[in-house]
Amino acid sequence: MAGDGPIAKSNVEIERKFLLKNDAWKEAAAVGVPFRQGYLCSGPTVRVRVAGEKGFLTIKGKAVGCSRSEFEYEIPRDEAEQMLSTLCVSPLIIQKRYCIPGPDGLIWEVDVFEGENSGLIVAEVELLYEN
Repeated sequence: MAGDGPIAKSNVEIERKFLLKNDAWKEAAAVGVPFRQGYLCSGPTVRVRVAGEKGFLTIKGKAVGCSRSEFEYEIPRDEAEQMLSTLCVSPLIIQKRYCIPGPDGLIWEVDVFEGENSGLIVAEVELLYEN
């Protein structure tokens, strides 16, 4: 899901992900948004997500380098909740997302995972170009 900064165009997601090993990022972070997400299938990936008060359905194609097709649609939150509880493969992924503006105008998204993935902290940034 794209942040509020520059994002890839033409339904192509270009992103880089990084595993974080400390909490230095916290001093730049605002309040986190709770996320719950689950997967309906993979290849292509079909994901349902509740982010705060909004629901989303996302379809992602196979990655080629750092790029892949991505189509994301806002859906009613109650329908997203119903899909999470009745259609998605368990376990659901529970996380809190923090958006941090970078000095280059890009928005870094830091995900702090809970539940079965507790302890995992990943930062990602969506880019306009692979290079």
